[in-house]
Amino acid sequence: MGYDAEATRRRIFEAAAAEFAARGLAGARIERIATEARANKQAIYLYFGSKEKLFGAVVRAAMEEIGKTTEIDPARLTESVGRLFDWYQEHPELIRLLLWEALETRGEVQGEDERREAFRRKADRFAGAAGGSAEPGAGSPEVRDLMFTVFGLIAWNFAVPQLRRLILDEDDEAAALARRRAAVLEAARVLAEAHGSGGAGSAR
Repeated sequence: MGYDAEATRRRIFEAAAAEFAARGLAGARIERIATEARANKQAIYLYFGSKEKLFGAVVRAAMEEIGKTTEIDPARLTESVGRLFDWYQEHPELIRLLLWEALETRGEVQGEDERREAFRRKADRFAGAAGGSAEPGAGSPEVRDLMFTVFGLIAWNFAVPQLRRLILDEDDEAAALARRRAAVLEAARVLAEAHGSGGAGSAR
């Protein structure tokens, strides 16, 4: 069987995602990634250039995946937020990657312009679904504020599980997350109504 470069690249990427999520950029080790991916270090540097570039590629890919998987529709906001909450619950590594990026990156993050543009497009679609214009630039500061607030309402539950456990005084994680999900959906509905997003409460 010949060498499958794409399969090797995919294994490296998956191993790197797990390593970075667990240990961050500074704590991650190329040797561990290579061992887990059944590849050599030279292949990692060949495909990605450096540990820093590999980390940036992993974060961008995670953001692209969630962007494709979970679109927020202001006309059915609570339903959309519920799907996003469930996605974060199933993929807590994204939160860890973003936290490591915030802690270890100084200045602009890798791919910042592309990521900023992706959020602008999301805000434009959000504004269009709410009954406004879907043209570029339609997402007003208020729409972007609402999006960021909703993301925060969801992500905080998984960013600080220790605070969730202590504040809620709940050792049953499944029960606590079910309560938090319901609370986040209700908060999103109230926020949407305050922002005048029309039928945002149509799906609970």
